[in-house]
Amino acid sequence: MPKITFRPSGIAVDIENGSLLLEAAKQAKISVDTPCGGKGTCGKCLVRIESGNVDFENNGLLSEDLVDDGYVLICKTKAADEDVVVHVFSEFGEEQGKFSHATEDLLLIDKALLPETKDIDPLVKKVCVNVFSAEMGDGLSDYDRFKKSVMENIEGKDMEFPLSLLRKLPDVLREDGGKITVAFFMYSETIKIVDVEPSDTSFSNYGIAVDIGTTSVAVRLIYMFEGSILSAKTDYNAQIQCGLDVISRINYARKPERLLELRKKVLGTINDMVDEMSRRSAIDKRSIYNASIAGNTTMMHLLLGIPPENIRLDPYTPTVYDIPLYTATEVGLDINPGTAVYMAPSVGSYVGGDITSGLLCTSLSNQNEDISLFIDIGTNGELILGNEDFLIGCACSAGPAFEGGGIEYGMRASTGAIGRVCVNKDTGVCEYATIGGVKPLGICGSGMIALIADLFKTGWLDPNGKLNRDKKSDVIEIEQRNSRYIIAPADECENGKPIFISETDIDNLIRAKAAIYSACRVMLQKIDMEFADLAKIYIAGGFGRYLDIDKSSTIGLLPDLPVDKFSFIGNSSIIGAYMTLISKKHRDKQQTLADNITYLDLSTEHEYMDQYTAALFIPHTDSDLFKKKN
Repeated sequence: MPKITFRPSGIAVDIENGSLLLEAAKQAKISVDTPCGGKGTCGKCLVRIESGNVDFENNGLLSEDLVDDGYVLICKTKAADEDVVVHVFSEFGEEQGKFSHATEDLLLIDKALLPETKDIDPLVKKVCVNVFSAEMGDGLSDYDRFKKSVMENIEGKDMEFPLSLLRKLPDVLREDGGKITVAFFMYSETIKIVDVEPSDTSFSNYGIAVDIGTTSVAVRLIYMFEGSILSAKTDYNAQIQCGLDVISRINYARKPERLLELRKKVLGTINDMVDEMSRRSAIDKRSIYNASIAGNTTMMHLLLGIPPENIRLDPYTPTVYDIPLYTATEVGLDINPGTAVYMAPSVGSYVGGDITSGLLCTSLSNQNEDISLFIDIGTNGELILGNEDFLIGCACSAGPAFEGGGIEYGMRASTGAIGRVCVNKDTGVCEYATIGGVKPLGICGSGMIALIADLFKTGWLDPNGKLNRDKKSDVIEIEQRNSRYIIAPADECENGKPIFISETDIDNLIRAKAAIYSACRVMLQKIDMEFADLAKIYIAGGFGRYLDIDKSSTIGLLPDLPVDKFSFIGNSSIIGAYMTLISKKHRDKQQTLADNITYLDLSTEHEYMDQYTAALFIPHTDSDLFKKKN
């Protein structure tokens, strides 16, 4: 019997020769996403074989390069006659390995857009310097000798050296005979010293890429020398306790003590994840010399403790779009205190650095004359339309429904979330599948879309989002004006309680989809175009990972277009933050994109409310827009 060991957990199980590795994972209680039910069509169960031989049935979904590097789909891989070590990658767990292969989000991005090894050029660099020894009567201080050696090894016109480092300089210079490592970054032509360490520690340079979302926060721990991911985590933004969307948090932050509270909550979320990842990777947090943060305009203001009130007040003017470089101590990050923190530029009150980061993952970031549309679907819906000649952007308040917020049994797309649903036309009862194949804990945004689409197509839900009261079904409970639909009975659920969706929940999701669709139409009308004229529609955002195009079109979230017009790019904000973390080329490209975007404020567009009202039905009041669905 071959032994199957799963990393990073270290759990091992024995299975019969020829058994699927997916069965071994279930036996070991290892969570693996299989939204297609193990048919090998979705590509979500990507794992890496670290050692041992296996029998992988590749249906062409994975490239030969990936297979050669040991990557397989666990649902299509059988154990052979020897022990196997399997590395499992989890969306909300720990991920390890080269970023060029190891994360699923990366597989969604055109490789031509990603940094190459030659592009690795972090903001804060480390270089080993030999400082010549002091001699009697030379008239030079430790600082004089240090500065002279630094200026000889690093090109610059001047140098800045913090007092905190001056205090440790004598001991550092003498510990290894003058051999030291200098961490620094360039500002104009000035060498700004971040840290000094004895001996050669130039290879000990790590970084964090951070995406601050309204609902969740993602962090990646990177080994800067290679540009490889050591660990990755995603967690809820603790600010949720103070409001589900940006407007509620702006209102909450009116008092100074509450603004401070919001800042502490998001910093706590980030620093807790960094602490855990550092410990698991056996890294001293002081060795984290680089940080790149992306987030919407409000989230960045709250991170820095800047009052966000003017973002929501006419004329909707943020305090800052292009955030200067501040130290980790000033920002509040628990990494090397003196290091500089790069923060992605915003372009409008509601089009922030998460969008300029996401654009790096699309053809809109390259010289391309085809007009494409970028949509980041989350608590806020942000959109960019254009090509090499022009870029226009806008944002709409979709609310947290797509990420499970404001829905009684809603949750993000993680283990235990119902992500696939199929409704029986005659009985109304649904069959469902959860992420990870475990007992259901709730339902995520893509699951709700699938459910509403099927209820509508099978006649159990009308265009207004009301459950059919004329037909009888065991899973529809009528409670006066607000009825509910039982998705999973209590005995099938992890917590022993039934999972349902109410008409209030359905209405929240209809409002969210209407906001996205109507914003797209307003932008297209600005340039006298229709959806069919677009070369590509990029869908970003965590919940889009499991999104069904056909069902999204059925409810009127996405336009009724061929599937090949759409491209899912996952959490493009964290990928963009990774790119700008390791590559100056991509930091410069991001700034150029931000400078070229014309911001469209929908609050001043009278047409938007008309479009929004028209979209508050399933799929829309204009049947010609969804001819295939009617």
